Amino acid sequence: TCYRFNCSSRVKPFSPLSNCTVDTSYRFTFYQVSYSVIFLVGLATNSLALRKLCISPCTINSTAIYMVSLSAADLFFVISLPLRIYYYNQKARALSSNTGDLLYGGIFFLVCIAVDRYFAVVHPLASTLRRLRVAQLLSGGIWCLVLGLSVSLPLLRSAAARQHQPCLLDPSLQRHRTIILAALGLVMGSFLLPAILLLYSYSRVLNVLRQPRHRSRSQHRSRQHTLTVIYWVLAVFLLCFLPYHINLLGYTLTHVGLLPHCGLAKVTKAVHPVMLSLASSNCCLNPLIYYFSSSLVMIYL
Repeated sequence: TCYRFNCSSRVKPFSPLSNCTVDTSYRFTFYQVSYSVIFLVGLATNSLALRKLCISPCTINSTAIYMVSLSAADLFFVISLPLRIYYYNQKARALSSNTGDLLYGGIFFLVCIAVDRYFAVVHPLASTLRRLRVAQLLSGGIWCLVLGLSVSLPLLRSAAARQHQPCLLDPSLQRHRTIILAALGLVMGSFLLPAILLLYSYSRVLNVLRQPRHRSRSQHRSRQHTLTVIYWVLAVFLLCFLPYHINLLGYTLTHVGLLPHCGLAKVTKAVHPVMLSLASSNCCLNPLIYYFSSSLVMIYL
């Protein structure tokens, strides 16, 4: 997700950050390198993971539906990266892309897996929400939402281009600032709500798995493996997405003038490419955690 500020080559005179600039020309090379690495690694890991899931002899259940959807969302996100690499190679100033929608689609499916595991472990008798039909409908709804956003945003950009506008939103206009802040609220909500659900679900699962029970040595080893993988899932999720959204919050508030702090504006703008690449790298780590590092975890849960 990216807000395009400063539609013209200079900031409007009224802006409190008119003279607060920072050189971010490094982003062109940085994006080319980082996205190329993410593309190669993500294409390999997600292709192998999707192939493994599709040829698996295991019975298709709600967990499998969410995992296939997650792998597909990550794969589509990875496939879209060459277009961004091309634009940055051309050093296009008004670069816009809808790949962020697929990134949030991956977040939604991660939460679906977490909630599914919550009901499987904490409330195993509540089987209604884990029915195959429910999983299919929920996954289909998420895909419709993501694809709908992916189609609508390019249409809006095309409409703006026909009106000879260099970008969609100008933070120097009050009406546009309102739209930017509304979009920021939507983006932050699309992260915070899934993050709360994921943290709550896995914390309850961890609480159950840590309870002492009479198990065989092999079951104890499997349980410890499961605990380790859940810790890794939580760590990777927070590492990839939390810094990006914190930086995005500061980046937006400073550029719309609600937080006129020059130092913060410079820092958030300078590190924005790093934070975005870090968030994008999640698509490479998901299959490593779920499919390769924990072959027995989903069977155990």
